Amino acid sequence: MQCHTRLKRELKSLSESPPPNVSCWLNEDSLNTLTAKIIGPPSTPYEKGVFTLHIAIPDRYPFEPPRIRFTTPIYHPNIDDAGRICLDLLKMPPNGAWKPAVNIAGLLSSIFLLMSDPNPDDGLMFDIARQYKTDKGAFTRKAREWTQRHAMKETSDDEPQSKCPRLD
Repeated sequence: MQCHTRLKRELKSLSESPPPNVSCWLNEDSLNTLTAKIIGPPSTPYEKGVFTLHIAIPDRYPFEPPRIRFTTPIYHPNIDDAGRICLDLLKMPPNGAWKPAVNIAGLLSSIFLLMSDPNPDDGLMFDIARQYKTDKGAFTRKAREWTQRHAMKETSDDEPQSKCPRLD
């Protein structure tokens, strides 16, 4: 019950003042599943791409972090082929930095920042991390190509486009 109360409050806040370049909404079929979209950060190979993320909220939220993964393919050293994200905020201590005070908006903002500034020293995709460190031009070209191929598709009319719906 605490999970749903907190989630309603967070979604209301997201609808009223979402982080820049982020939208998020509750899936109709489940109270524990959200969908988010992040617009690729400017001046990066992801610029103008629209990336979809799946967010699964555990029953113990906020005492456990949500499971977030990209459903849009992305060429990034910290995101694997299954869309899993290597980010300390998504892991429980002692190996991670999750705290109950962190919210969905903060996580999505952190993912946006990770897209802007990859961490190749903690890469999930070894080959991409190595390329990022040794041949940034080749990395940028490939990441831009993936963005154009996978993240610049037309969106369907039945998909929410801007802000989270209100849960009054």
